[in-house]
Amino acid sequence: METRVGRMPLKVVLKPGETLVVNGAVIGSGDRTATIFLHNEAQFLRGREMLRAEEAVGPERRLYHAIQLAYLGQGSEDAVHAALAALRHARPESQDDLAAIAELLSLRRHYQALRRCRMLFPREAGAAA
Repeated sequence: METRVGRMPLKVVLKPGETLVVNGAVIGSGDRTATIFLHNEAQFLRGREMLRAEEAVGPERRLYHAIQLAYLGQGSEDAVHAALAALRHARPESQDDLAAIAELLSLRRHYQALRRCRMLFPREAGAAA
């Protein structure tokens, strides 16, 4: 595991009841705000960034979910590539974004790929632009 030698630890503040997944382990705060410092490189997602399987509706969310699972060590890169191919077919107008996501994945920057993928999610009806 790579350490964050010479770098400041990553500070994560969890609000009461909020969760965080770190390297596959679910960490939750109690009834008070909790501050956690990550001193090593780690795969982490806040609970609010997580997408449950039943929420992975549509090709954009299916890709996000596949990347999320691979990032947390619970899925395969083959599933990510299949979801990426499906989204390329469904959204040909998004080829630049999908190429950027593929590049991030090739660099093992899954967290950044997740953020880029979330930008492709369709806007909810009535949501502010």
